[in-house]
Amino acid sequence: MTEPADAAARRAVRPVICYPNETLPAPDMTLYATARQGARKVDEVLVQPRDAACFRVAAGQFFRISSVEGPQVGDLNLWNADDLAERFYSGKSRALHGTHLTTGERMWSSFPYLRPMATIVEDTLDWYGIDEFGGSVHDVIGTRCDPYTGNLLSGAQYHRCCHSNLTRALADEMDMPLAEAERHVHDVLNVFMCTGFTRDTGQYFMKASPVRPGDHLEFFAEIDLLGALSACPGGDCSAEHSSDTAACHPLLVEVFEARDGALEGWHRPAVNGYDHTHGR
Repeated sequence: MTEPADAAARRAVRPVICYPNETLPAPDMTLYATARQGARKVDEVLVQPRDAACFRVAAGQFFRISSVEGPQVGDLNLWNADDLAERFYSGKSRALHGTHLTTGERMWSSFPYLRPMATIVEDTLDWYGIDEFGGSVHDVIGTRCDPYTGNLLSGAQYHRCCHSNLTRALADEMDMPLAEAERHVHDVLNVFMCTGFTRDTGQYFMKASPVRPGDHLEFFAEIDLLGALSACPGGDCSAEHSSDTAACHPLLVEVFEARDGALEGWHRPAVNGYDHTHGR
């Protein structure tokens, strides 16, 4: 198409933030930090390479995801432990906080609940920032590697991708058929993954994760949670995403419980206050 005479002027229009977040309910990070200092470890799950596992965290507990043997990214799903219909909403979390999450930001739940599920309280990779390619860590823009896209692009039948890993883990945890479990698997928080969009074509890219053994991402559970974490078959995602040849490592999930009285004044967030009338 012919470029219009005012093309430059149209491009020069300044952007407007869609969801100014200054009025979001702010987490009490000081309270969380104080409560975490005296917390004791109550559970752990080691997620094996190219596989997934579920874990449970009660409201008011902390959970930490750690790299323990080598650079490895993970795909995280969260549900309300008592109602799988309430699950992590990556798109709204992205709209409220940005393409990548870090300390003080939250994982928000799906409609009609729309409340904080978990708050990030510590991120040992927060130093990374945004690199020269536009890449950053812990994204909410990628969906998860899955067998359907693989089949679409190459005709492959690949079963150890994150979508399938999460499906198996949830089916086992909830003792439900794979087909039922799959309906609950959703877009993820890509823990430790370094991603962005190319400047020329706008395509989603990945690059080698900066994570190293000892790095971790830690959360405060705002509600009772069921989590599932997949140790991605792409390893550190420096090469092909779904691969049987990438070096892969386990990921460790640890759960910590605050001492009695440490969270005085904290309350579980209520579900969203919208009246559900939708204009009728």
